[in-house]
Amino acid sequence: MSAPGRIDVSIEHKRSAPEAPPGKHPNTCPGCGSHYRDEELAEHLRVCPQCGHHFVVGAWERIAQLADPDSFLESHADLRSADPLDFFDLRPYAERLAQAESETGLGDAIVTGGARIDGHPCQLAVMDFAFMGGSMGSVVGEKLARACEDAAAEGGALVSVSASGGARMQEGILALMQMPKTVCAVDELHEAGGVLLSVLTHPTTGGVLASFASLGDVILAEPGTLMSFAGPRVVAQTTREKLPDDFGLAESNLRFGHVDAIVKRSELRTTLSRLLRLFGAES
Repeated sequence: MSAPGRIDVSIEHKRSAPEAPPGKHPNTCPGCGSHYRDEELAEHLRVCPQCGHHFVVGAWERIAQLADPDSFLESHADLRSADPLDFFDLRPYAERLAQAESETGLGDAIVTGGARIDGHPCQLAVMDFAFMGGSMGSVVGEKLARACEDAAAEGGALVSVSASGGARMQEGILALMQMPKTVCAVDELHEAGGVLLSVLTHPTTGGVLASFASLGDVILAEPGTLMSFAGPRVVAQTTREKLPDDFGLAESNLRFGHVDAIVKRSELRTTLSRLLRLFGAES
């Protein structure tokens, strides 16, 4: 419990449907308590068939759900974060990076590359919350910027899938600089005649929400996604006010016009295919 007057700034998960509590199998649905084998959950795109809870999906599994088979070609996979600040909290930053890469098999919190969705060419930029909370450091910003450049060179579309706790504190100002950097990259994509289709997944918060994730020509969100610069607990502690139960969730953001549509995972590929066709992506 936080000390009086102290603000809790830990990363939050949405209160209505958090991931599995400690001690429970990760495939136990937090919405209804149903338990699934890995293959059962994968068959349903990691969505509970009983209550519709959307489990968190890793970057490579998301790419497999969206892209045509064998169409994805990863780009800029060799980029790795440096440690110019020699940052140390409880452990050295370099050690945290090595552990995250070992546990996830990812070079950083985003995977980018060219793909086709129902035959429509596009660039994909998919974040993975499992890599240090999907935090945006210099590599995430650089890979997103390069994905924008690749899409601009083709005069095509970039599909971004966000899942992030915000800027990566271990990189300090270098992480914060990725916000204007990605905003400029999206602007240049638009100037080149390209489009950004932004998909927000649980959770999309902090600097990612405040930069490229909110700049899509079309902004989609999965049901129940927390999309708020600061989480409800932090906002409630700061304002000393009781917040609505759906504060910061995709459903309340839809009412305020912050997203264009809430799309179930089972319909996301079809929706993106339709949007790519409407924006002129040639098969």
